[in-house]
Amino acid sequence: MSVSIAAMRALESQIKTLDKAIEQQFEIIPNTLTSIPGIGKVYSAGIIAEIGDINRFQSQASVAKYAGLVWTQHQSGEFEAQHTQLIKSGNRFLRYYLLEAANSVRRCDSEFRRYYDLKFKEVNQFQHKRALALTARKLVRLVFRLLKDNRLYIPPKG
Repeated sequence: MSVSIAAMRALESQIKTLDKAIEQQFEIIPNTLTSIPGIGKVYSAGIIAEIGDINRFQSQASVAKYAGLVWTQHQSGEFEAQHTQLIKSGNRFLRYYLLEAANSVRRCDSEFRRYYDLKFKEVNQFQHKRALALTARKLVRLVFRLLKDNRLYIPPKG
């Protein structure tokens, strides 16, 4: 038991050291994503590292597809399925950072919280996962625009 506790403490120490190293390296890069409430240096660094140069993407939809935050289509003629899944392809690390950042942002920003709550109440199954994926999709639109225009986030009044 004491060996497990010592190992956990060592891992926690390594995590703190890595977070500090990320923050130091990240100060060199001009960053607009940390202006979003709830996104710290680690999430921001992860998102920027996985996206790379934002100019290689035509639109926010292409960033979302690259991250795997789009849904499969099931349709035939007039029929279109209501229940579809997220695609399995895409950059799983970027998807992870965007989902975690969206979860953090929804706690800190009233607009994202309102959007999450609205999407959460729309369905009876998989409420949190669906609402979080849609909130992450909304975050992709914001991230794309902030990185493309190289500007800071100004929360809406109200």
